[in-house]
Amino acid sequence: MTYCVGLLLNEGMVMLSDTRTNAGLDNIATYRKMFQFEEPGERVITIVTAGSLSVTQTTIARLREAADLPDATPQTSILLAPTMLKVAEIVGATLADVRREIDQKLSMAQGASATMIVAGQRKGGTMRMFLIYPEGNFIEATEDTPFLQIGEHKYGKPILDRVVKPSTSLADAQKAVLLSMDSTLRSNLSVGMPLDMCVIYRDDCRVGIQRRIEAGDESFRAMSEAWSKALRDGFTQITI
Repeated sequence: MTYCVGLLLNEGMVMLSDTRTNAGLDNIATYRKMFQFEEPGERVITIVTAGSLSVTQTTIARLREAADLPDATPQTSILLAPTMLKVAEIVGATLADVRREIDQKLSMAQGASATMIVAGQRKGGTMRMFLIYPEGNFIEATEDTPFLQIGEHKYGKPILDRVVKPSTSLADAQKAVLLSMDSTLRSNLSVGMPLDMCVIYRDDCRVGIQRRIEAGDESFRAMSEAWSKALRDGFTQITI
């Protein structure tokens, strides 16, 4: 299980992912779930993943390979695609192909499934963010729904519903995704540290902030404790 979230705001985009992968309580490992494809100043694409590790790692590897090929074209490479919509289509098609291939190698009782959030911007284009489903189809973040989640999303959704809107500042957005993750970490042991967070400023076409938050991070711990205290204080002040 995992938890990843992406926010699409007027000022830019914020992405956050955990790194825990487990196949039972006695087989827990750490794997990066956030990946960058970047030509600084020209285009930036961030992908976060949830689901079968074999599917997500193979999909990312194929996307990188396609981008590095000498004969890469705008139809095959996300670094050459003319729009972010085309990027989403390439990622979706690659994900669907990989999932089908791995499904065929597994028994009928098993299934290989994965979802991804793809966010980015190319020079001269607009920022866009998509949630890619295992079948390759996708939905897009909008002004009405300026955030997307994959994995174990239910615990972290309430704060995003109440706080996040397109006009939210990037500073508040970072706080919102971290508190959303904190709620998930407290309620589901299959989501775990360390965390990867990135911030992309509008029209920069590059990753502005890249941060890894380890289990002992003091600022994250202080934020978590302050949030817990604020919730307790608010609860005691409510009368029925």
